[in-house]
Amino acid sequence: MRSDANIAGPMTDPVPGPRTESMGADVSRETPSPMDDTPIGRAAQLAVEALGRAGEGLPRPEQTRIIVVANQKGGVGKTTTTVNLAASLALHGGRVLVIDLDPQGNASTALGIDHHAEVPSIYDVLVESRPLAEVVQPVPDVEGLFCAPATIDLAGAEIELVSLVARESRLQRAIQAYEQPLDYILIDCPPSLGLLTVNALVAGAEVLIPIQCEYYALEGLGQLLRNVDLVRGHLNPDLHVSTILLTMYDGRTRLASQVADEVRTHFGDEVLRTSIPRSVRISEAPSYGQTVLTYDPGSSGALSYLEAAREIALKGVGISYDASQAHIGAQKDPSMVEGIQ
Repeated sequence: MRSDANIAGPMTDPVPGPRTESMGADVSRETPSPMDDTPIGRAAQLAVEALGRAGEGLPRPEQTRIIVVANQKGGVGKTTTTVNLAASLALHGGRVLVIDLDPQGNASTALGIDHHAEVPSIYDVLVESRPLAEVVQPVPDVEGLFCAPATIDLAGAEIELVSLVARESRLQRAIQAYEQPLDYILIDCPPSLGLLTVNALVAGAEVLIPIQCEYYALEGLGQLLRNVDLVRGHLNPDLHVSTILLTMYDGRTRLASQVADEVRTHFGDEVLRTSIPRSVRISEAPSYGQTVLTYDPGSSGALSYLEAAREIALKGVGISYDASQAHIGAQKDPSMVEGIQ
């Protein structure tokens, strides 16, 4: 387990892009207490709480948890969820590997990992049987976080895999042969149900489904759930949907609340109590090669992902999540974050 200083380090370094100025030590000394009632003052307080909670650490799983982030519907926040949950778990003290299975390579971009055509990538692992250890790279800004990048070559992997022996389990075998100790492996799937996604479902034990709080949110989910059942019945008996995460939640709209209620009615306890708000900071972070955790740790998006990671970690070791301890003003009062998103 790393020291608190090491955990908090990447989150306090200056980074490019718009930032909340209230995080500096000088500001906190010179700002009068009434500042706490302003958006900037609240942002400062939230950032301090975020850093403190990241440093607390979480119970580590007894064995590596392999979580497949899947939803064939595009634009629901799969990649955003993958990289930000991975960063949150690493900042809480875990060792986390992100496997980018999307040919677009957006997860690799968001983590600041080079993934041009000549870079050893997950394509080489799946098609050329290259050891996973030879393609994994450490993420620059977050200690304990690693990434197996995707390159454009992965776009043709679906066709090339068809003729290969044990085409559905090539990723599973690569992970089993990986000897470095890990607490979590998060697999970012493409927005389809082809062989790449099947490889992920065979390799993992848990499926995390991000669902956006918008119209048609549940459309198409039936096919994904049927595929999960098929893979469980024929290839991976341990596979199950463990987590549903509501994304792009806007508490100011009636539609978001209705969708959230409908999802909770359908999936019950599998739905995390923490939802991810719609946030400009979350959208901006990848353009700087960062997760929102390092780009703006005081934003509502960063705090939400920290809490979602805490909930996932506690749930995995059988500890109930106490929502009353969550330090996310965005979830309790959406108006609090209007000035800091």
